Amino acid sequence: MLPRTLRIERVAEQLRQEISRLMVLEMKDPRVRLASVSQVHVSPDLRSARVMVSAVGTESERHAVITALRHAEGYLRSQLGDRLENLKSAPALRFELDESIAYAVRISAMLRDLKDAKPSDGAAAKTPTEETDR
Repeated sequence: MLPRTLRIERVAEQLRQEISRLMVLEMKDPRVRLASVSQVHVSPDLRSARVMVSAVGTESERHAVITALRHAEGYLRSQLGDRLENLKSAPALRFELDESIAYAVRISAMLRDLKDAKPSDGAAAKTPTEETDR
């Protein structure tokens, strides 16, 4: 792995930890309490970062979390600038909703529903190979 790539990954992880800490401990907006930073992707020049946030709740509640974080970007950058001494300046933050967890929950629910569904007719339970074996 290239040293530059390793540094970008370390900065991304440091940003993820610090933003998470700020969300839980220092931000007063209740909308961000049920959210977590799942990933941070930092640009090669370290000037911008895409922050992937997963949140629980309804669709509108999850989007409200992103709105709150976008509104607090100046505060977060200021705090990150003070905390991250290894960077000349805090990167510009772009918050996006991470749908992967919500997607996994939907798939799990679908699989659970399929497992719980009982075939109404014995013929529906037969596999195609069972019918051709006759």
